[in-house]
Amino acid sequence: MPLRHGLLALAVVAVWGSNFVVIKNALADLPPLLFAALRFSLAFVPAAFFLPKPNVPWRNLAAYGLLIGLVQFGSLYMAINGHIAPGLASLVVQTQVFFTIGLAMYVAKERLRRFQWVALALAVSGIAVIGAHTDASTTVLGLGLVLLAALGWSIGNMVGKQAGQVNMLAYVVWSSGFAVLPLFVLSWLVEGAPAMQAGLARATWGTWLAVAWQSFGNTLFGYAAWGWLLARNPASTITPMALLVPVFGMGASALLLAEPLPAWKLIAAGLVMTGLALNVLWPHWQERQAVKN
Repeated sequence: MPLRHGLLALAVVAVWGSNFVVIKNALADLPPLLFAALRFSLAFVPAAFFLPKPNVPWRNLAAYGLLIGLVQFGSLYMAINGHIAPGLASLVVQTQVFFTIGLAMYVAKERLRRFQWVALALAVSGIAVIGAHTDASTTVLGLGLVLLAALGWSIGNMVGKQAGQVNMLAYVVWSSGFAVLPLFVLSWLVEGAPAMQAGLARATWGTWLAVAWQSFGNTLFGYAAWGWLLARNPASTITPMALLVPVFGMGASALLLAEPLPAWKLIAAGLVMTGLALNVLWPHWQERQAVKN
């Protein structure tokens, strides 16, 4: 992989990882569901006027938009809004990898391979360590909401695969439109009109910059750059870079939000990250060994 491609991949995972700090800062002003609604509104408009609708059924776009916008990010924003530390959330949400494997097994009737059992056991052990240390900053509700976000992400991945080979940026933009109205309605029903009005009144230029960062930096730049890299490099080279997202997430949260990193949190991170790395890297190692032999 050329150096400039590696630097671009590093920039994308840095954006995706540090994004959890941006979320936490914006939630100081905006209610979580309203924040999510604004984020997906800006991701849809004006980009939809410049990107043609991908050639996929409307129901596929709607399903992806609801799963990612409503389930994944709606749950994630509610969790980070006082129920779990953002650095820890960046780690736990990566369990979507194992939800995706489980769903693929259920749908395709595949059997879990030995290395996947080991990877799953490591990740579950890490989540168990987190569950054993819930407190005021990391609650059972927060952990459950992030796991729900991971589940929504994993189902969204499967829906996205059903779309086939499409322009992923256009796919994300057009699907975002389906998340906007449900998020606004849920915000009105759950958070209430007074909270929505108060949040908008409190919003500063920094709050709106955070919304824009979510829409343009995290969504549009992230997906466009990642898709560009995957089109020009082997997936086995690019995909493992995503393992750095929790590293940037926990690092940025520790540096910018003073999130503590006690031993138990580092142990949990080590277990989950080792499980993720084993799941991603072991098949590539086996392929290389097979070629050598």
